[in-house]
Amino acid sequence: MKKIATLVALSALLLFTACAPRTPAVPEDTNGKKEKAAITLWTYPIGGWATASSVSPILTSFRIAHPEISVSVEYVSYAGAEDPHSGDTMIENAIENGGLPDVVFEGPERLVANWGARGLMAPLNDLWEDETAKEVDSRVAEACHDSEGNYYVVPLCMTTHCMAVNRNVFEQANALQYLDIETRTWTADGFQKAVAAIKAYYDGLEAQGETHRDVAAVYCEGKGGDQGTRALVNNLCGGRFTDAAHTKYTVNSEENIEALTLLKGMEGIRFDPALDGTKEHEAFCAGELAMSFCWNVAVENSQLKNHPDIDFDILPMAFPSQNGTDPKLQGGIWGFGVFDNGDEARLKAAKTFIRFLTETDYTRAVTVSSYSPVREISPDPYANDALMTEYAIFKNYFGDFYQITPEWDSARTAWCTLLQEVGSGADIRTALGKFPETFSAVKEN
Repeated sequence: MKKIATLVALSALLLFTACAPRTPAVPEDTNGKKEKAAITLWTYPIGGWATASSVSPILTSFRIAHPEISVSVEYVSYAGAEDPHSGDTMIENAIENGGLPDVVFEGPERLVANWGARGLMAPLNDLWEDETAKEVDSRVAEACHDSEGNYYVVPLCMTTHCMAVNRNVFEQANALQYLDIETRTWTADGFQKAVAAIKAYYDGLEAQGETHRDVAAVYCEGKGGDQGTRALVNNLCGGRFTDAAHTKYTVNSEENIEALTLLKGMEGIRFDPALDGTKEHEAFCAGELAMSFCWNVAVENSQLKNHPDIDFDILPMAFPSQNGTDPKLQGGIWGFGVFDNGDEARLKAAKTFIRFLTETDYTRAVTVSSYSPVREISPDPYANDALMTEYAIFKNYFGDFYQITPEWDSARTAWCTLLQEVGSGADIRTALGKFPETFSAVKEN
């Protein structure tokens, strides 16, 4: 199977981590005047930033460089409120009861559009005056500030979410002809023809006694992985999820109505309210689906690790678009923000910590994430990583980062509700027409 180089690269990273120096004793200040600062970091599970074993070497290096600052870490999850480590729940509780972290590692959709918009974050404009900040990808930089120009994120890494197909099935169904494998793009028309070809192929297998399989599933159990369903619908007929200025949601557009009507009418594609993005990964890797709409390089890394017995070639693709040459893919951006806890010493220490992560130890901090850097690194830490090289093409299709539109989380919930209604047989135009009403109801609750 392909992509053995990925496992080699991961092994090298683990070896590098294991060889990091041990934490030294913090030296005493001979003048007895140096102020100590203790700060906290809460990190969402972004690649290797989900585990202490990966992050500890970075903290060790920071303590060597800055013995006057101690950092404690809390590893939080993206799970719902039922999970005791749910980052969103923990932060909301801390907002109500105190105990907010100093630094949080997440994306602009939370740091800018949520907590920043609520006046909870400290502006980091001074960090954006550094020379390295000027090298950040302009598309990323645009997502890190609010409409007044206040930056609430110093970004570390990024990815471009895509989809994936079972190359073996496509070949057996004679559907590879509809893919441009060199550019990893395809047209909406080619997508429809490929689905029809694979459906016919699966029908033939089922007639011979094999288990029923679907070509793909529009999952909608929860918000997890909704970047895939949004990109699928928006690209098919040229729709958008928000306006260009990120002030309002345009989900109920004619283009999106047309796209959902198309998807709902395609044999072989099911709308599944019992499936979320994670469960869709499992179904795809088990060969139960020929496509996954919830994919990126980190997903493939984890799936290859968790399922070494995958017996087909995974082919990552951009979402099908009308002309097949200019897909607009959803991006993921992750970086560091600072909660304004009213303590200048802690704020200064937090900024020192962020500078260390995004400048001094930038290469290691990025590679621990397993995502791409937001600015060029020389030498390229992924130069010998076949998987990262394969996925690099998708950065060309990085679309508008509209996740900074106000009340973003409410819009995600309303989108999931919309897909569930469509899957249950609701009239598509009516369901999309109700989006503003559903969005408002979710926001109020």
